[in-house]
Amino acid sequence: MPVEKKKGISRLTYSIKNSWAGFIDAALTEDAFRQLLVINLILLIVTFFLDITKMERLLLIACSFLLLAVELLNTAIETVVDRISLELHPLSKRAKDLGGAAQLVAVVMTLVIWGAVLLG
Repeated sequence: MPVEKKKGISRLTYSIKNSWAGFIDAALTEDAFRQLLVINLILLIVTFFLDITKMERLLLIACSFLLLAVELLNTAIETVVDRISLELHPLSKRAKDLGGAAQLVAVVMTLVIWGAVLLG
């Protein structure tokens, strides 16, 4: 028998509740995510003391959120791979390495944008 899906505001609140649970889980269990939270909180505060335009500030803040989102996706990939099997397998390594590569790209992008705003 299929599970009845929630609809309307009930679906929205259920989705937000589950998303918040994932955020809290990552904050409590993932060192990399906690480190990014602290770094991005500091950078967020710094943005309000910089003499930059609103668009530049928005861009810097967006980079911070993107870093957190990519880290959450990377953690999700690692969790699914580990759920399937903890044994070493080339495809498991590939999936984890690709998730890590996505995080690296986001970090480099953030460094480039911060550098361009601060030095430009």
